[in-house]
Amino acid sequence: MEMDEKVLEAQKRVLGEEHPDTLTSMRNLAFNYWEQGKRKEAMEINKKVLEARKRVLGEEHPDTLTSMRNLAVNYWEQGKRNEATDIYLTVLAARKRILGNEHLLILESSRDVAVCSWEQGKRKEAMEIDEKVLEA
Repeated sequence: MEMDEKVLEAQKRVLGEEHPDTLTSMRNLAFNYWEQGKRKEAMEINKKVLEARKRVLGEEHPDTLTSMRNLAVNYWEQGKRNEATDIYLTVLAARKRILGNEHLLILESSRDVAVCSWEQGKRKEAMEIDEKVLEA
């Protein structure tokens, strides 16, 4: 992880704080923090990456939507089900507008929403989503 931090600092100096490669390195560092149990640090980095991608790439750029999904995963794993579900639904709707209904990322987002529904006791809704995913 120390190497990730050094690479990130070098990228910030050379490429700038909001260069897409710098943001990818930040995302990687957040993932490593998360895996090491440093949840608060990971969440803060993921939020910064999301806000920067919104500014630089736009609200519905695929990388921005991936950052939104990453944040939803963090919320989900912390037990913040409602926050995660809201983000997953936002990502799914945006991906459908941008990518169409049959793109692989639509299947990923649909599955995210189905899992949320299942875990929140909405079994019928989850099964309907899963059936649609299988039909695609």
